[in-house]
Formats: sequence, structure tokens, C-alpha cells
Amino acid sequence: MIDRQLIWTGSLNEEVLGPSGRRRVGIYDTTLRDGEQTVGVVLDPQQKLEIARLLDAFGVDRIEAGFPRVSEEDWRAVELMGNAGLRAELWGFSRAMPADVEAIVTLGLKATVIEAPVSDLKLRALGVEQTEMLRRIKSAVSFAAERGVRVAYFAVDGSRAELGFLETAYKTALDAGAQEVVVVDTIGILSPEAAAHLVEKVIGWVGPQIPVHFHGHNDFGLATAAAIAAVRAGASYIQGTVNGMGERAGNTNLAEVALALDALYGVDTGLKLDIVRQVSARVRELSGYAMAPWAPLVGENLFRRETGTAVGQFHDPPAIEPYASQIVGATRSVVLGKRSGRDSIRIKCADLGLDVPSDRWGELMDRVKELGTRKRGLVTDDEFRAMVRELG
Repeated sequence: MIDRQLIWTGSLNEEVLGPSGRRRVGIYDTTLRDGEQTVGVVLDPQQKLEIARLLDAFGVDRIEAGFPRVSEEDWRAVELMGNAGLRAELWGFSRAMPADVEAIVTLGLKATVIEAPVSDLKLRALGVEQTEMLRRIKSAVSFAAERGVRVAYFAVDGSRAELGFLETAYKTALDAGAQEVVVVDTIGILSPEAAAHLVEKVIGWVGPQIPVHFHGHNDFGLATAAAIAAVRAGASYIQGTVNGMGERAGNTNLAEVALALDALYGVDTGLKLDIVRQVSARVRELSGYAMAPWAPLVGENLFRRETGTAVGQFHDPPAIEPYASQIVGATRSVVLGKRSGRDSIRIKCADLGLDVPSDRWGELMDRVKELGTRKRGLVTDDEFRAMVRELG
């Protein structure tokens, strides 16, 4: 849990939300399956193993190891993870097809998600009738359950399904031996209010004893908000990825959800956010993509200040930041550029061990502003040192 003294959000959230019950919600990571579906990302088995170890250290409860029937490399990656002695539970992923589930059994996985689409849009595109899809769900789930595999039924595009059929699909899976269910917003269309409503509906259908997951996508930029709403409605697990990677606009960003749940709602996820920037950076490096510098938790600009007015308050973090940098393992810093002020010069001189009289700070500030404007960027520490030398 985050030290509450390191959260500086004021009292309005608490006034609106009321006292926190400090509950716990599980984290189910699908970076290695759904996350790898990011366009252009290809991870080999050793890279997947490295990421799995990172996720394990990060505190993830469950790791979706992959879709072993889809390729030999996925198969090998699951084998490697199975022999790695990870603390987190390893889960597989399969379609509602006995051959897919057979791969899970052969690899010795003790749990798997089994997916089957349920919306009329998906069924029409696949040319499959509702009755046939229910038969497939029953067949695949019972095949897994009879072999001792724990099943979470994953209702693809459930957020756009006819509710009566969605209820039937969940109950069919449970009757066949599924022990958990997943509310799936495949196309990322749910508002937070609708996500909460659907989770409440599903809990009402399946009963409070059945763990309900929420799996969301970010097509409307609401994946984090929808996941939080799902938790407040009673979801037991949130599915998502590191950095929110995934197809189209990506999946639910697990770190964003974890920070907001803990800091704002008093819900623990078990994630070790003090290493989130290390995990994020390494997954990006292995996957070959960049993050926006203003990204929450992991953006490089999150605790860097250039603007003079902000730098003037740099000595008092609660005045300019909502939470302490150490929560996410970040380092605070001042950078120089077009928007720098005298305080920027003072702090940078101290940081670099440069002895510059205060009556020269204004001249240095003018030079910094001029160079930053001309460069259309930041002034580096080496460029600043050169300016100081030129002052004599």
C-alpha cells in the first residue's frame, strides 16, 4: 500500500467517495498475449521469459503466458515460463476448441482463459449461430475442467452482446465447469458507468462466489476509468498490460489503474509501483516502441520542470505535484530552456556544483532562454557549463 503521507490530492475525493474499505483486487497481466498483438511487436521466447520475470517481480498475481497453439515460439515461451519458478500463477489462452485446450493440458498449465464471441456482430462475421457457439463453449470448457484445468470463460465482445444471450453464455460455461468469468470490452466502447453496470449484471447472474474479471480496451481513452468503475462494482480481477500496449488504442494500463485505485480509492493491487518505470522501460526496449514523455507514472517529463513559475516552487513538491516521486521510483529534476527563470538557474548551478554569483543569474537566464528558443528545445548541462565558463 502507498504511504498516505506521500499523496497530496486534497480532501475533495474523500468527501465525495467516503471512507475507504481498503479492499484488495487481483491483477491479471496479458502483456505476453494481448499486448504482443501491438502492431509491429514480436517477442521471442527468451524475451517473453524476461518479461514474465519482470511481471513476477512487479507483483502481478496472474500472468497470461500466451496462446500456445498459435505458434511454436509461443509454445516454447510457455514451457520456459513454466520452468522458471515464478511466484505468479501462469495462465494460458485458448479458443473454444478442444485442440486449443489440449495444448494447455499438454504443457501442464493449471489454468486458462477460454474465449468465445457472443455479440451478434461477431457471430455474423464468423457465420456461427448462437446455438453452435453455446455448444462450442460447453465442449471446450468441459474438456478443460475434466482434465483439472481451472477455466475463466472470456466472453469476446460481451459489451456489445444481447444481454439475454450473454447471460446464457456465462451460465453455459459455468455449468460446463468454468470457475471464473471475464467481462470483455473487446472494442473499448464502455463508459465507466456502463462498465460498472455490466459487471454488476454479471455478478447478479453468476453469483458473488464466482470471480469476475474485467478486460477493457482504450479506444475512447476510458480504459483506466472503466476498469476502476468495474472494481467499484465488484470485479475481482483487472486484466491489462504493461504501458497499456495492445491492438488499436491498446489495453487497460495496469499501472495507471493500480496507482489510481490505491491513491484515490483505497484499493490495493499488490503492484510494486516503485519499480514501475524499470518494468515499463524494459518492456518498451524489448518491444521496440516509445512512450509519450507526458505519460502518467512512466513519462520522462513527469517530475521534470522547465517553467519558471513551477521551478520557483520546486522546493515544495506538494505545491506542484499530486504525489511523491518515490512512489513510482522517479527522480525530480530541473531542466533549462525557453521558459526558465532565475530559480531555474540557481537550482541548476547547485545541482552541477557551479559557483556563480547571484548577480550573474539574470544574464545566464537570458542566455539560456535565447539558446532554448533558437534550438527549439532544451539547453543541455554541457551547454550550460559552457555558458558559465564564458561568463568568466
